[in-house]
Amino acid sequence: MIQIPSWELIKKYDRPGPRYTSYPTAVEFKETFGPGPYEEHLARADRQGGPLSIYVHLPFCREMCRFCGCNVIATHDRSRADAYLDQLEKEVALVAARLPTRRKASQLHWGGGTPTFLDERQLTRCHEIIARHFGYTHDVEKAVEIDPAITTRSQIETLAKLGFNRISMGVQDFDAKVQEVVGRIQGEKETAELVAAARANGFHGVNLDLIYGLPYQTPKTWQDTLERIIAIRPDRLAVFGFAYVPGSKPHQRLLPQEALPKTEQRVELFLAAVEAFTKAGYRLIGLDHFALETDELAKAQDGGYLYRNFQGYTIRPAPDTVAFGISSISDIGGAYVQNFHKLKDWGDKVEAGVIPVERGASMSEDDVMRRFVINRVMCLLRLDLDEVAEKFGRPARDAIEGDLRAGVAELQADGLVSFDGTILRVTPLGQLLVRNIAMLFDAYLKKGASRTQFSRTV
Repeated sequence: MIQIPSWELIKKYDRPGPRYTSYPTAVEFKETFGPGPYEEHLARADRQGGPLSIYVHLPFCREMCRFCGCNVIATHDRSRADAYLDQLEKEVALVAARLPTRRKASQLHWGGGTPTFLDERQLTRCHEIIARHFGYTHDVEKAVEIDPAITTRSQIETLAKLGFNRISMGVQDFDAKVQEVVGRIQGEKETAELVAAARANGFHGVNLDLIYGLPYQTPKTWQDTLERIIAIRPDRLAVFGFAYVPGSKPHQRLLPQEALPKTEQRVELFLAAVEAFTKAGYRLIGLDHFALETDELAKAQDGGYLYRNFQGYTIRPAPDTVAFGISSISDIGGAYVQNFHKLKDWGDKVEAGVIPVERGASMSEDDVMRRFVINRVMCLLRLDLDEVAEKFGRPARDAIEGDLRAGVAELQADGLVSFDGTILRVTPLGQLLVRNIAMLFDAYLKKGASRTQFSRTV
């Protein structure tokens, strides 16, 4: 049973902090990490073997939603996607050449932008580009993000024929006033019909994304959206807090700042979602995902193999991710590697026969250990120090015990965790503030790393 935190506790823990889709976080990536180091890590990954996870960033959208924090290109010109695919094909070839013996994937994920900005021919071509260089395991998970407002049944059918079996649809909010002010008009009926079409075409996992903290959201309108979402009955839900960062996302300045819910109201909205979805049979998975007990996310959490990456929570059957397209981030061979953000910079490198790396970070042994620890806390809501010692040695356990000595007493006093000297367990109350608990083990924050680029934890 999820407990409701007091307002005093909320104020105490409401601070900027990472979402830990990676560790080290992206603020630690350096531009001194270029194509050369990436090639070294690709070679290491090739020697290690095993299936890969593949991510493809398709950045185009018809319109720029005013809440968006993604790297997108707003255009109505579909021919731009053809030019993008031309260069994507060259990037895939450049990277695949550095993976001569490791060419099988157990996961494929298309994100954006809006992948269904591409028409049926372009979707097929994009899939063929990957298939030309990589094969798939028999149980491959192929996932795609779509915008229900522009996606057609024909596109759903095309994706199904290409083997896609998981689909994620952005909803954000069904309230008409909220939709109008954020620039994302989308009906409940068309969303429900696309969910039905996806299931009819063999998709065995459907996810809907919501955002709380948008302008003009109220408990009443939000409750109405929650009830309408439950009626659609997706397999998974993601409920993200809106990150208002107009400094880095200037288009967000179009939003009426005075209409943004304050911290206390944001918490009320999220807790309403927790209550509504858990009563409807969904489990709160870690930070912001919900899943039916029959879904693979819930099974992975029970089985101890739930992970977190740049796409959120995942069963992640592959230890390495290779990513393609602008701004995409690979997690491979002990390094995080990010492509150029700007289309021209990325394209110029690809045309020159250079892997388009803008920045990255090689992971130290301590990074690998702390990533494991933070993943255990964020994903399994528990940390076993004996497991840390078994995997990384006694000095690693001693380091984590030192972190716990410095902060666990306060977390226990506030009811966020329990700790018996060996196993740390996140309480139902602590689950709502799990980012704060994970921050206890972040060595970069201890060194004084800037938090200004992170969203607030509440």
